[in-house]
Amino acid sequence: MNATTPSLSDLFGQLGLASDSAAIDRFIERHRPLDSSTHIQDAPFWSEAQASFIQGSLVEDAEWAEVIDQLNMRLR
Repeated sequence: MNATTPSLSDLFGQLGLASDSAAIDRFIERHRPLDSSTHIQDAPFWSEAQASFIQGSLVEDAEWAEVIDQLNMRLR
């Protein structure tokens, strides 16, 4: 098990997205505000594989869950 919590940059890389700070900020600005009734894994901008990864990580409370929650908050 990894001793460190993944960063937002790590998450974006895992999702196959540009992971530098400027790219992350652009992504968030482009996709916010995410409707409060939409679960992050159900957001329309994810591919099927990305949504599946996010959902699985949250269900399993995997090491990615905390950073996914951070992204969720920034998208609101």
